[in-house]
Amino acid sequence: MRVLVIGSGAREHALLLALKRDPQVTGLAVAPGNAGTALIADQHNVDVGSADAVVALARSIAADLVVIGPEVPLVLGVADAVRAAGIACFGPGKDAARIEGSKAFAKDVMTAAGVPTAISEMVDNPAHLDAALNRFGPAAGQQAWVVKDDGLAAGKGVVVTADRDAARAHAASLLDDGHPVLLESFLDGPEVSLFCVVDGETVVPLLPAQDFKRVGDGDTGPNTGGMGAYAPLPWLPDAITDQIVNDIVKPVAAEMVRRGSSFSGLLYAGLAITSAGPSVVEFNCRFGDPETQSVLSLLESPLGQLLHAAATGSLDEVEPLRWQPGAAVTVVIAAEHYPGRPRVGDVITGSEAAGVLHAGTARRDDGAVVSSGGRVLAVVGTGLDLAAARAAAYTTAGAVRLPGSHFRSDIALRAERGEISV
Repeated sequence: MRVLVIGSGAREHALLLALKRDPQVTGLAVAPGNAGTALIADQHNVDVGSADAVVALARSIAADLVVIGPEVPLVLGVADAVRAAGIACFGPGKDAARIEGSKAFAKDVMTAAGVPTAISEMVDNPAHLDAALNRFGPAAGQQAWVVKDDGLAAGKGVVVTADRDAARAHAASLLDDGHPVLLESFLDGPEVSLFCVVDGETVVPLLPAQDFKRVGDGDTGPNTGGMGAYAPLPWLPDAITDQIVNDIVKPVAAEMVRRGSSFSGLLYAGLAITSAGPSVVEFNCRFGDPETQSVLSLLESPLGQLLHAAATGSLDEVEPLRWQPGAAVTVVIAAEHYPGRPRVGDVITGSEAAGVLHAGTARRDDGAVVSSGGRVLAVVGTGLDLAAARAAAYTTAGAVRLPGSHFRSDIALRAERGEISV
C-alpha cells in the first residue's frame, strides 16, 4: 500500500513515522512536507487546498490511500475530490468537515444528538455585542468569558478571560473582519482530547490525551496552536472514556449519518470533565496537533491498515487496538515572538535527534535545517510512566539550539505530581 500524506507539520511527521511501522505500507509520500519528513517520504510541493492538484499528485504516484492532515483542505472538500477520483481517502468530506469549519453547525449537531456542551450564543451584529456579553462571563456569575471565532482560526481564535474589555475587544475585532462570534459559558474541569477513527456509525477510540494551548508555563499568555501534550491520562478513569465514546461521539456520528453528512475520518472531541460529567468544548475533523505526536508514538497496531479500513468502509472489521505500555510527552519548541509573527530563517542544531519531529522547518541549499514557522519542532519522549517520558522529552528539547526559541517547562507536570482529579 502506497500512502500519500497531505500536510507540512509535526502531526504529519508523526503520521508518517507511524505509517512507516506498518508492514503493509510499501511507499510513503508527503505534500508539501518539511525538512524532517523529507528524510522518510518522497516530498512533493503542491497547494494542499487545491483539490485538482492533490488528485493529480495522488494519481501520478499511484497512491492507494490519501491521508489529509490539516483542516483547511478538508473544509474545502479535497477529500471529496480524492474519493471521486476512485482513490481511498482518510478524511471527511466537505459537509462532514463543517463539524470544525462552523461552530454554529457543530452546536446544532450536538443539540440534536443530545450531547452536553457549553451554552452558547452567536453574535453577527456589533450592535448586539454588549447585551450578549452581559449574558455570559462574570456578568452572569461565570468564571470567565469565552469568545470564539465561528470559523477556522488555527487554534488561535479563542479568548478566555475574566476581563470584559479584553473579551469585548476580541469579539469586536472578529466582527470588524466579518467573522461571526460565538459566546460560550465557561466549562470548569480539566480538558481531554479524545481522537476517534470514525466511519459512519462505527467508532474506534484512540488513547485520551491532554494538550496545552497557552504559550507560557502555568497556562499563562495567549492561546497558541498547542505547546505540548501527553498521553494517556492517569487521572481519567476508563469508565469516563467509555462514557465519552458512548454518550458523545457515537450519538454525534449517528446524527451526522441521519443528516446525510456521514463522517469518515478522524473525529476529535475536545472536552472538559466538569463536575457534572464530560461536556464538549469543540469538535475537530482531523488529528490534533500536538496530541497526535504523543498518541501515535504509543500505537502498536498498524496505522495504515486502520486508516485504510476507515477509508474503505471496513472499520467494523478492525481488531482491537494495541498500545505500548507507559506514557508519551510532547514538548513544542517555538520560534521567537510566537504566537505573534515568528522569527524565521535561523539555523537549527539538534533537530535530527531521535524523538524530534519537524513542523516549521526547511532545508537550505547548503544542507542546513532552518526555521520556517512559529511552531518549529515537537519533541516526543516516551517512558514507563509520565516522569520518565517527561525526562526524556526535556533532555532532548534542551539539546536543541535555535536562537530566540522557547518552550514550556511544565508539560504534564501536574499530572506527574498527581494534582489533577475528576
